Amino acid sequence: MTGVGRVFLDETAPGNYSLSIVDQIAPFPADFRVLPTRCTHLEPRSYAYHFSCQPSLNLIDEIQLPWQLEGVVVIARWQGGEETSGYFPGDGYQITVPMSELSAASSSMYNLSKRYLLLGIDHILFGLDHLLFVLGMLLLISGPLKLVKTITSFTVAHSFTLAFAVLGIANFPSAPVELLIAVSIVFLARESLSKDRAKTTLTQKKPWIVAFVFGLLHGFGFAGALGDLGLRDSDVPPALLFFNLGVEVGQLAFISASLVLHWIIRKIAPALMQYGLRGLAYGLGTVATFWIFERTPALFSAI
Repeated sequence: MTGVGRVFLDETAPGNYSLSIVDQIAPFPADFRVLPTRCTHLEPRSYAYHFSCQPSLNLIDEIQLPWQLEGVVVIARWQGGEETSGYFPGDGYQITVPMSELSAASSSMYNLSKRYLLLGIDHILFGLDHLLFVLGMLLLISGPLKLVKTITSFTVAHSFTLAFAVLGIANFPSAPVELLIAVSIVFLARESLSKDRAKTTLTQKKPWIVAFVFGLLHGFGFAGALGDLGLRDSDVPPALLFFNLGVEVGQLAFISASLVLHWIIRKIAPALMQYGLRGLAYGLGTVATFWIFERTPALFSAI
């Protein structure tokens, strides 16, 4: 399964809890072996699992959700009126929800910023299509000033649409977004292959304009990683900010590593550099073209 689930954890009485699923994205398994050993199961109800822990849940406890999801948002509502929320990524087999990150004290800015900063870094470094777009920009651009302008333009653009999507101001279906991201990579690969020709295109002269346009598109793609946050209203702006900062940290790390590798190869085997860059551009275009064919059926099924 893919997607982001949303769960409410309610403390209905001291030591008694209700775990309920929103949107029914994943059912509770018949044998729910996810609670601390001192907790006992109570009678389940529709899409709500009830249990009791004596003594009550504490900071060292964890709940293991056996779902193959990208992650889950948990909103905890404790006795006394405290409410906290957090996003917890999955590993492909299960999702670990530490109680230490859902206590009233865990709503500190430090914990929130760390969680979403790491989520942003993880998404960009393991989001192959976004990385290949950045690589395409690196192949196209010559000169540090032009590179800075282009990366800044891309950053500003995807920050806008990421914020608009997460805050519900504007949104775009995922199928055309994923398809157009692949098209944008093919476009950059083609432009980088033709940049040494006599005729100079607008993309080659002012790549920051194209980066801004495609950055708006990629922002909707980043928003797909966050799904429907479902966080408290007060948690959404800092979560969005630090997720975006994490994306930028990952992006800058990738750019820095690429530039260092380029410098090393140029020093060791300068004669191979030109052919290597062209081969890389062809490879970039080939992978993205495959994605276009792979993602096109989803576009029609979504209509």
